Amino acid sequence: NFDDTFMSDDTDAREDIDSRQGELAARSPRIRAQLKAKLGDDVYSNWFGTLEFDSIRDNAVQVSVPVKFLRSWIQSHYVDDLLACCRREFPDIERVDVQMRVPAAAPQRTALPLAARQPQSAEKQTPSSDRRGPVGNSPVAATVVGRNTANGFEGSPLDARYTFDTFVVGPSNRMAHAAAIQAAETVFAEERGFNPLFLHSSVGLGKSHLLQAIAWEVKRRTPHAQVLYLTAERFLFQFVEAIRAQEAIAFKNKFRTIDILLIDDFEFMQGDKTEQEFEHIINALLDSGKQLVVASARPPAQIERLNDRMRSRLQRGLVTELQPLGVELRCKILERRVQDKRTLDPRFEIDREILQFLSEQLTENGRELEGAINHLFANWQVTQAPATLETAEAILRGLVHGNEPRRIKIEDILKVVSRHYAVTRADIVSPRRHRSIVWPRQIGMYLAKQLTSRSLPEIGRRFGDRDHTTVLHAIRKIDRELENNTRLRDELEKLKSQLNRAS
Repeated sequence: NFDDTFMSDDTDAREDIDSRQGELAARSPRIRAQLKAKLGDDVYSNWFGTLEFDSIRDNAVQVSVPVKFLRSWIQSHYVDDLLACCRREFPDIERVDVQMRVPAAAPQRTALPLAARQPQSAEKQTPSSDRRGPVGNSPVAATVVGRNTANGFEGSPLDARYTFDTFVVGPSNRMAHAAAIQAAETVFAEERGFNPLFLHSSVGLGKSHLLQAIAWEVKRRTPHAQVLYLTAERFLFQFVEAIRAQEAIAFKNKFRTIDILLIDDFEFMQGDKTEQEFEHIINALLDSGKQLVVASARPPAQIERLNDRMRSRLQRGLVTELQPLGVELRCKILERRVQDKRTLDPRFEIDREILQFLSEQLTENGRELEGAINHLFANWQVTQAPATLETAEAILRGLVHGNEPRRIKIEDILKVVSRHYAVTRADIVSPRRHRSIVWPRQIGMYLAKQLTSRSLPEIGRRFGDRDHTTVLHAIRKIDRELENNTRLRDELEKLKSQLNRAS
């Protein structure tokens, strides 16, 4: 009787657990919806997109995430919000346990989509991420360059302006910024934040700024640290010089005592011998627990020359993207640059309306924004007259027309796009509606709007006498696709590069 009772109780307990598990599976979509409504779509997609509801027992909900950094961030910033949402469905819940998920696949497969869904409006930040400053080149007039040496290496110069204090944090770069801080703070910790950390983006979005900020922060925290920041070009130069001097082995041995290696412009690391030696250096650093941070125009998965072994090693930490600057972030950058100019002349001011106008018109990168403020400040120094919208428009015309891509012709676009997509120019301008023709046509229209000063009706005429609304539809469609399609962004960058070379 005792055994029967025990088995009956055990069965009932298992049934209760199974029942609760079923309830959790059924109600977790509602919890997610409540969390999304409470925190906003962007915060949710960034920090909770990879979270899974695993189990519920003993008045606790167990959830898991694939990356240690996510677990720490949720525990310190959002666990109360998560608990409140869980309690709406399960009033008896007392806590939420956030755990690391045992990976069923390689870690980088979860890191990539996380990076692609850049955070948009997370208000809760670490003290470091509340700091403000320019993305890309700083507007401070004088550039202070710090010497960068480690174990006999003469690294690439460090710009004293490029610190975490002078980096504007926004939706497009929040994850990369947080990951960079984490890497800088855990260089000598038993458990690293991310190793390696791989940052990628188009030109002028802040990759070099973050790499140098990491270097400065590590030096500030631990002055004796062996920190080496190298551009790919400088690495190649030093490696070639070492070979010529028959000191290749000594060159590689110097890396053994480096605490953190930061490589910029990784896409320019070319040459079979160079890549092979660099791979040996990376393997030695990672195997000995040293920190590696790499910046590139493309993620490892899209760097064709990498072998599978090298690609896997670079992806095993965190791969994250700095996405194009949104209009709000561009406006913040402009505001900060005006503040920096005011340290040179406190009387210098620009109305919010002008800054908003510039942020809406200058969409490429942070360097354009810096150029606009430099122009306005120079005009102020000469005339002592407040900036006006007319002044801003004149400066804008100079920036736009002085930008090389603006000299590209629609005929160039038709030629490059047709070659890239293996269709003829006649196909693109024809009435044909097959997808193999429509997609290249829409890409061409989008590039024509981005890279030329032609109006929508004129673009429509050049693409087969189409109405301007057709062109507008194509532009909006490509814009929507670009929001989440990193492959398309890289494809467009490749087309733009081809057009720049052809023009």
